[in-house]
Amino acid sequence: MRLLTGAALIYFGIVGAISARSLTIVALQIIGAGAGIVLLIGLWTPVAGALAAIIKLWIAFSRFYSHSGDPWIPVLQAVLSAVLAMVGPGAWSIDARLFGRKRIDFPER
Repeated sequence: MRLLTGAALIYFGIVGAISARSLTIVALQIIGAGAGIVLLIGLWTPVAGALAAIIKLWIAFSRFYSHSGDPWIPVLQAVLSAVLAMVGPGAWSIDARLFGRKRIDFPER
């Protein structure tokens, strides 16, 4: 999921920055693509996921954003980024190597 979300953020960030009409949207798309790169390698996943979710929702509801494609794409990217921020980086990430893998054990009743 981290790979899919990171790749989508990078791709749509580059395409969106090239076709944007406003400097604000260009900056937001570049920040979103940067968050996608950080998510792709698994570094600072909760922070990068939350940042990407906020940026993509800002883009989705911005009046300067030209919806040349499906207007739900930034919303979907925001949801996937928020889910990653809540779930965490996973076993194959830099965060897992730096901080260890977190595991929650529920006690038996």
